[in-house]
Amino acid sequence: MIKNNIVLDAGTTWAKILEKETSSLMKDFKNYIIKNENGFNYYVIPSSMLKNINFRFDKATGHMSYNMLNSKNDYENEVIALINGFRKKINEDNAIILDMGSRDSKWAQFKDGKFKDLDWNSSCSSSTGATIEMLLKFYNIETKNLEFSEEKYVITCGIFGLEKIMDDIAKGINPNLAISKFVHGIAFNAWVFAKKPEKIYLSGGFCENKCFVESLSRYSQVIPLGRFLLCEGLML
Repeated sequence: MIKNNIVLDAGTTWAKILEKETSSLMKDFKNYIIKNENGFNYYVIPSSMLKNINFRFDKATGHMSYNMLNSKNDYENEVIALINGFRKKINEDNAIILDMGSRDSKWAQFKDGKFKDLDWNSSCSSSTGATIEMLLKFYNIETKNLEFSEEKYVITCGIFGLEKIMDDIAKGINPNLAISKFVHGIAFNAWVFAKKPEKIYLSGGFCENKCFVESLSRYSQVIPLGRFLLCEGLML
């Protein structure tokens, strides 16, 4: 079997890349390595920089990856990559894995050691992660400084949430609090979307947002697995 040496999860905003150290294909992007672990380099680069990469990946997922492959056969569905990555890391007969991205969310459920159900939402979950990044940048707030808010916005998507944030800030509410209420609303929606499980394994960039994790933890036990789970599902 030919081994995959370098794989790509190309999201709307950020591209996650997993590379075996021996490949050295990403040598021009070494400043984007966020960790080196078990013989692998882990990269996070802006998806806009994919056009600067002058090679093709062994395997890829994500809607920004189609032009980064030698063959369409090297593309993997995002849910399949998520499931494969989860099963490599977690050995539980009954579990739910939830992946939260900048434009969509998806989950898969296992029961009695077998795949049971899944759902993928790319409409009312649209732009949640991207909206938060935009707001934090606009108001010059670091993610680590977002504090959990007991209050939450009742929202159906990022666009309506943005309207609520702007209205509250115009009334004098601190931007940090307004964004935290938005994050709590997203977390509540994610829990409901995943059918209100007692425990959730979490994948994606939201794993690094402590405000989101704490908000989601109000409804379910949360076990973050990081943002490279799909890449790990691609690596043979």
